[in-house]
Amino acid sequence: MNCHILLINPWIYDFSAYDFWYRPLGLLSLASLLRMNGVRISWIDCLDPDHPDMHHGSHVRMPKRKKSGEGSYASERIPNPPPLSHIPRHFRRYGVTPHIFLSALNAIPKPDVIMISSMMTYWYPGVFDTIHLVKKTFPGVPVVLGGNYVTLCPGHASMSGADFCLSGSAESSVPSFLRDLLNMEMTFLPDLQDLDSYPYPAYDLIRKRDCVPILTSRGCPYHCSYCASHILNDSFRRRNPFRVADEIEYWYSRFGIQNFSFYDDALLVNAPEMAVPLLHEIIRRQLPVQFHCPNGLHLREITPELSSLMYRTGFRTIRFGFETSDSIRQKETGGKISNDEFIEGIEHLKLAGYRPQDIGVYILCGLPGQPADEVRESIRFVRSSGARPLLAEYSPIPGSALWNDAVASSPYPIDTEPLFHNNTLLPCKSASLTYGMYQTLKMMTRLPLQPEDP
Repeated sequence: MNCHILLINPWIYDFSAYDFWYRPLGLLSLASLLRMNGVRISWIDCLDPDHPDMHHGSHVRMPKRKKSGEGSYASERIPNPPPLSHIPRHFRRYGVTPHIFLSALNAIPKPDVIMISSMMTYWYPGVFDTIHLVKKTFPGVPVVLGGNYVTLCPGHASMSGADFCLSGSAESSVPSFLRDLLNMEMTFLPDLQDLDSYPYPAYDLIRKRDCVPILTSRGCPYHCSYCASHILNDSFRRRNPFRVADEIEYWYSRFGIQNFSFYDDALLVNAPEMAVPLLHEIIRRQLPVQFHCPNGLHLREITPELSSLMYRTGFRTIRFGFETSDSIRQKETGGKISNDEFIEGIEHLKLAGYRPQDIGVYILCGLPGQPADEVRESIRFVRSSGARPLLAEYSPIPGSALWNDAVASSPYPIDTEPLFHNNTLLPCKSASLTYGMYQTLKMMTRLPLQPEDP
């Protein structure tokens, strides 16, 4: 059966959004898998920052992009959704205009199935609007919704208008779904436990190939109380570091890609098993590449050898998850690092050549019951250690260990309305950490760093 499937990466609707080397990796991987099984693929990326039909206009904010592959999205102001009507900030649609999206839909022959991805739970309005326009354009064609939002909020996702909602990984759920719906057998399937058996993502579908995301693993051995990794991945699985080097070399050789982003939850964990041999191999192959790690690396794993290798191989954007300098909360949230380990790791990075402003450190702000003084002290601690503090506003995630505490402490009905998961709102703010206090804390992180900030 010559099946035709339309894959769509939907809009983001939010108060703000920025492209930190993001690409819809899951959807691109699914595209490759479907192609290998003879499926004809059509593709629409609603977030495409390089669409040729985008133009300057009073209602469209055009994107500013960097050569490294990061940058803003095109956007236009839209009405705040009713639950957020009281928020004094402008809501925006990020990505192409609805006219461009509809034109792309009308240019595609009628597909057999339409599959749409999803990311943040509170981005669902963009998903709902995407589904509405798709069903209007192709009435009767089955619409399938998958991704993180579906996995974390299956009940709410059932109201999206999609005909089917598939939780979990696509490679686990899609084969049986297509067999039941279309009587289509997928003859090539990867070994779900062997990540190196998966095909490379269909990156040729991306209009401008300036950066490629790389995954060396899925899942995380830690179970931090604020994180959903263990919900989205049932185990921690890793690739062979030499196969990862093969993929990096492949994208460089085929498309000239020199910027790569890592979105692993645990890239540096057990570094002698993955990071160290991978970086040695990058050096051996003399690949002129740069790496960006916006997701938060594990600083506990940093050694003199690893920090030197990272500097030599071109790790330009490095971000680390620290969360808090409060030793009690460190243990309560997962125990992945202590203050002494933090200081030691920062020293290794500086000795390797990194400047304080190069070393970004995420500090969680707005945890249930967290006072402003704790965040303030954490910012001071990071600065005094010779690194750059970055506030990471807490977003409650259904199913995480902190979820029940978040529901109990939030002034919003976060258990019934995912829009209130939005970290912009500080969903668990309280008298001990108000929005005004947060603004003061944010200003602290913007103070200039000295080479050795006291």
